[in-house]
Amino acid sequence: MTTQLTRIKRRYGDQPLGGYLAAMATYGAAVSAAAIGARVRGGRLPDLRVADVALVTGATFSLSRLVAKDAVTSPIRAPFTRFEEPAGAAEVNEKVTSGGEAHVVGELVSCPFCLSVWIASGLGAGLVFAPRATRLVAGVFTAVAGANLLQLGYDAAKKASGNN
Repeated sequence: MTTQLTRIKRRYGDQPLGGYLAAMATYGAAVSAAAIGARVRGGRLPDLRVADVALVTGATFSLSRLVAKDAVTSPIRAPFTRFEEPAGAAEVNEKVTSGGEAHVVGELVSCPFCLSVWIASGLGAGLVFAPRATRLVAGVFTAVAGANLLQLGYDAAKKASGNN
């Protein structure tokens, strides 16, 4: 088994496979704990409506961009990343600087795609344990996503008309 692990490590180079494994285990444990908690509580799973999926989709998009890219939330990412350049529309590009297991945290908190899985799962758990509050929070962040799209569309229309 040690030989197999050494071969895998050699093929993946500097990739923090142990950190990725820990992240997957943490995610699995959190989802399992939520499922067990729902079962113990005797709650039923909610009927998932198209409107709920749309709401959670918008909120997941908005929250993942907010945490991973927004300039204001850069203090969350700063221990694991380095500022590289502005990315427009109040977003920044950062490079993960931490090594080892902390590198995985840096990748997670600076990648909206990576965060989406965790955020959507959290909102899904919220629909089980506190559906009204979750719908409120999801509604707010879906509205933020919609407003951001309208802001970008407005700016594009201004540029297209020559009114910068």
